[in-house]
Amino acid sequence: MADKISSIEAMEILDSRGNPTVRVFLALENGIKVSASVPSGASTGENEAIELRDGDLKRYAGKGVLKAVANVDEQIAPALVGRDVCRQSEIDRLMIELDGTETRANLGANAILGVSMAVARAGAMTVGLPLWQYLGGANACRIPVPCMNILNGGAHADNSVDIQEFMAVPIGAPTFREGLRYVAETFHVLKGLLKDKHLATSVGDEGGFAPDLPSNEAALDLIIAAVEKAGYRPGIDIALALDSAASSFCLGADQYDLKWSGAGRKNTAEMISMAANWAKNYPIILWEDPLAEDDWQGFHNFTASLGDKIEVVGDDLFVTNTKYIARGIAEKSANAVLIKLNQIGTVTEAAEAVRMCRNAGWRSFLSHRSGETEDTFLADFAVAMDCGHLKTGSASRSERLAKYNRLLEIERDLGTAAQYYWCK
Repeated sequence: MADKISSIEAMEILDSRGNPTVRVFLALENGIKVSASVPSGASTGENEAIELRDGDLKRYAGKGVLKAVANVDEQIAPALVGRDVCRQSEIDRLMIELDGTETRANLGANAILGVSMAVARAGAMTVGLPLWQYLGGANACRIPVPCMNILNGGAHADNSVDIQEFMAVPIGAPTFREGLRYVAETFHVLKGLLKDKHLATSVGDEGGFAPDLPSNEAALDLIIAAVEKAGYRPGIDIALALDSAASSFCLGADQYDLKWSGAGRKNTAEMISMAANWAKNYPIILWEDPLAEDDWQGFHNFTASLGDKIEVVGDDLFVTNTKYIARGIAEKSANAVLIKLNQIGTVTEAAEAVRMCRNAGWRSFLSHRSGETEDTFLADFAVAMDCGHLKTGSASRSERLAKYNRLLEIERDLGTAAQYYWCK
């Protein structure tokens, strides 16, 4: 058949942080040729699928991916050439079996995911459908609400703020196009406020500003001021979302050190109390990784305290893995899961994680990585999975804007069928 895979090759490219990552090229017997590029994370969960690196300190400080490239060329390609490209799940399962480990340690999640994404893209082209419709079906029509990272701290910035991401969420916009405008305008107003205060307007890994501020609360106050100065109503037009990435400042054994801001040490109960106070005083609607990835009881207590008011998202806690998501559902550890393709390694497994969330009445929150590429696969995948919201960085850095611009295209193509709304 003409839709069979004829060749698969890979190469080493650079991500948005200038570190190596994998790009895969796939060709079909019918002449279709596609490529896919794999993102890379900086703030990673300990149970994530393994991103295979060379460890050769003479190249890219050991971060080269020539081993992953070789695994695509020498092991994955021979196993997949001649197979029907439209059999996504079958191909993904074959690669998982070929690797033979739970963490994709042999072939590398970066090698496997690059092929998985390329297979999906080629399958869509073969049947003449856009990628979002090929993966999501005829009824896929919901454009996600952008949770735009406008201020960075923690491991993603070299400043005096503990919270890794402060996001503006245009919950009151009528369309994605208008929602993107709301938060982009707020981003630019925030830059002006920083300049007025003689604060840095340099940006972190994901494009948000990274100023030195006297406290975490000062960051929240500054964003609220930017929202209002941009002409929007906090909590009505634009709400706030946070990603603490709390594992980055956890000391273990129920102890957290808010070291960057100088706020000092707190136990889990004190962290929850602080969060409750912020949620009372600011229009926060989503909080990702408020506690460390091994603080399961703390997550349960956090959700019991705030889960009826905000979306409590587990990222490092669940790592897009249905084994950990199932535990979280049973223990009521959160009410939403962050979905990252490279945390698990295949398109099929990421889709299964989304389905598990939906069946439990949980939400799924699509996410990029801090080390991104210009590949727009994530935008199509977000629409296909009907997740309703995603984060893919700020209104700066082209690897982030590429995803937003792709969503604008999808919204245009859907026309009046496009849906856009925030689930409460």
